[in-house]
Amino acid sequence: MLYISIAFLVIFQPEIRRVLAKLGRQPMWKSSGMASQKNLVEPIMQTVQILSQRKIGALIAIEREIGTRALQDTGIKINSAMSSELLSTIFFPHTPLHDGGVIISGDRICAAGCLFPLSQKTELSKTLGTRHRAAIGITEETDAVVVVISEETGAVSVAYNGRLRRGLKEDRLRRVLHSMLRRERTGLARFREKLKTGEANLSETALMQFTENKNEG
Repeated sequence: MLYISIAFLVIFQPEIRRVLAKLGRQPMWKSSGMASQKNLVEPIMQTVQILSQRKIGALIAIEREIGTRALQDTGIKINSAMSSELLSTIFFPHTPLHDGGVIISGDRICAAGCLFPLSQKTELSKTLGTRHRAAIGITEETDAVVVVISEETGAVSVAYNGRLRRGLKEDRLRRVLHSMLRRERTGLARFREKLKTGEANLSETALMQFTENKNEG
């Protein structure tokens, strides 16, 4: 049994380290407003259509259960009701906040012009620019869902759980967002509750990471 436990730790070491890093770095956990996030899909889709057609770059992070207040503080607080008109306007060239990321919390646009951490993964494609690396970076540290639009091609990608799906067409993007935003609770929150009660074990740490990846697909 000891050898099995050691083998398990060796095999799943990266996943265990990543989960514990997420739990340790993010003291703020949220549950309010998540049930309403499925209503964000259509405003985001309208925004994507407007910006993608014009090849206007965008970086939109949708906060889930791990708080993003520290990242919101790097930008300008807005705290406005969600609308495709406002969200599109933020990213139009030469506007003061167009060059950073937007963070949506619950059903409100909380902040714009935010600086997201850049992913340091060495295996990422050399063709990925700063926006895409920032999209991956924030999802490595939080459970946010991030929509990113390329200003060079207008292509739309989604980042979640440290992974990037590139070149999504409209129907596929809508399905992905519906799938991710309809979930009122994420695996990280459930696992955190088990940590509090002492019910979590090492196998669940790795399995939680696997489940998040499976749900993403």
